[in-house]
Amino acid sequence: MFDLLILNGCVVTPSGAVRQNVAIKDGKIAALLDSGVIPEAAECIDAAGKYVFPGAVDTHAHLNDPGYCWREDYEHGTKAAAVGGYTTVIDMPLQNEPAMTTAEIMNTKLDCVSKNAYVDFCLWGGLVPSNFGDLKGLWDNGVVAFKSFIGPVSPDYATLSYGEALDAMKIIAGFGGKAGFHCEDPSIIRYNEAKLKREGRTDWRSFLDSRPVSAETTATYAIIEAARETGCDAHICHVSCPEAAELVKQAQAAGIKITAETCSHYLTFTEDDVIKNGALFKCAPPLRPGQDVEKLWGYVKDRVFSGIASDHSPCTYDEKFNELLGSKIETPFDVWGGISGIQSGFMAAFSEGCVKRGIAPETLAYALSESPARAFGIWGRKGAIATGFDADIVIIDPDAEWEIKAEDLQYVNKISAFIGLKGKGLPILTLVRGRKAAENGKPSDTPCGAFVRRV
Repeated sequence: MFDLLILNGCVVTPSGAVRQNVAIKDGKIAALLDSGVIPEAAECIDAAGKYVFPGAVDTHAHLNDPGYCWREDYEHGTKAAAVGGYTTVIDMPLQNEPAMTTAEIMNTKLDCVSKNAYVDFCLWGGLVPSNFGDLKGLWDNGVVAFKSFIGPVSPDYATLSYGEALDAMKIIAGFGGKAGFHCEDPSIIRYNEAKLKREGRTDWRSFLDSRPVSAETTATYAIIEAARETGCDAHICHVSCPEAAELVKQAQAAGIKITAETCSHYLTFTEDDVIKNGALFKCAPPLRPGQDVEKLWGYVKDRVFSGIASDHSPCTYDEKFNELLGSKIETPFDVWGGISGIQSGFMAAFSEGCVKRGIAPETLAYALSESPARAFGIWGRKGAIATGFDADIVIIDPDAEWEIKAEDLQYVNKISAFIGLKGKGLPILTLVRGRKAAENGKPSDTPCGAFVRRV
């Protein structure tokens, strides 16, 4: 007898959405059955008229626990992920106290957060100039990749120079690891910021102008060339513009070990939202013109991206509007940069992609589930509705209309650029290893998440 049957749903597979029944036992997908086959089970869920998606993998989230929990913590952040349909979150190593740059710090973090996870989670390891000797230990301890910045970063972390990035990638390639990079050339940004301030430019257009596409493509190209030279598996975080996506696509075609993610906000919002609404829409790289959004969706269709991430980067209301790091906010350059989106990203991507633009569900599932699971070494457990995989499943009601409201968000700080967004296609049930993690917009009463190592 099976533990759970999901009946009559359109199961999203690599070849399309197929009407099948899904049988689950002991937290695993035990069988995929023809729709008329209904074996005995302890519980049945009727998914008629619904899509049955593999659980999404968020390749880039800042859950800030331990250390910066006034912004976010594992309980609230993973509850939000569960409600939104992300069943595995890959948590970033910065905005932790201390930043997660050694295996010992990682163990302390695991002791702290594991009991509060409502979805499964992996960990990025830190990559800063001072911890090259600790990278192998972190890898052996189970991180799935190493995160570094080519670009300005918050005070608790440190930027790598191009030379340092090259050296680090040689080390990481030596043990078969993966290096991920925030790619924005710091010299371009710092020069532009100083110049704009001297000119008295402190409007939101000036913030956008300070971080041009050229800053993103310059750093992206440099990391691709470093990956070519070292043979290191590299990942480009939060691609915001089609020019950077094209560099990644060309590198992939050339056989270079490059993956990349974009984010739901880059597929939904534009620079006009920044100019009109300001602080809540500030992120880095910044939002781009409307035509770039359309072109980015083209790269999703071409299956360039290994992740439609949230880059969930929460903060307090004051950090957006009043005071940041003890200083009064006077210009856009002073505002905390980041968008809270872990609860909203999947539904926004479904509405913007499948509903508005006719993206096939299997294409979205590839970007949200299969490709990130493959890229970060958890394929075989995560990323597909297939026999033997973890029963990580999200049921989407494609006809359900929604509006994102502050009171429905699970975050510590209920502020987000996504508030007020309307769309169609709603996650109504999230399973993590066969257990209900969220249903009808509400998280489960008890945590069911666990730390996930590479397969």
